[in-house]
Amino acid sequence: MILRTIKIATLSLLFVTSGQSLLQSSHADQQQLKIGFVNPVKLLELSPQGEKALRLLEEEFRPRDQELIDLREKALALEVDLDKNRLVLQASEIKKKQRAIDSIRRKVKRDQQEAREDYNIRRNEELAKLQRLVREMIVTIANEEGFDLIVEQAVYVNNRIDLTERVLQRLQKE
Repeated sequence: MILRTIKIATLSLLFVTSGQSLLQSSHADQQQLKIGFVNPVKLLELSPQGEKALRLLEEEFRPRDQELIDLREKALALEVDLDKNRLVLQASEIKKKQRAIDSIRRKVKRDQQEAREDYNIRRNEELAKLQRLVREMIVTIANEEGFDLIVEQAVYVNNRIDLTERVLQRLQKE
């Protein structure tokens, strides 16, 4: 009799546990996580705002680039002139012209490095603005469509959860 009671109690407990598991799994199905993925590099490269920022940077730094090109051409012209006239010039005149060429080359290197540093600073500023805009757009879409999680890096992404094109379309409308 005791053995039978234990068996009944065990079976009852098993049914109750199974029922709870079924209830929990059906409850979990109702609360599935909605996950999305965006490719930030693609967004930054293909967004109209990114293209506009790049174009503005090019325009901003075009005069400096032209100055560097002019200086290089001046140094090259002085070198060609020195090579042509080396035989007829005095040693002191050759040294003077060589110092002028070397001075221009040093100036080109300094100016080139300075321009590169300034360009990188400005590019980083523009990139930060664009990243903020992209993140705001992603958050807006996430809130509107009820996403629980949106990731930017993954080993594998199914096209079903890739939101990159949707975000890009929104950026193009702005």
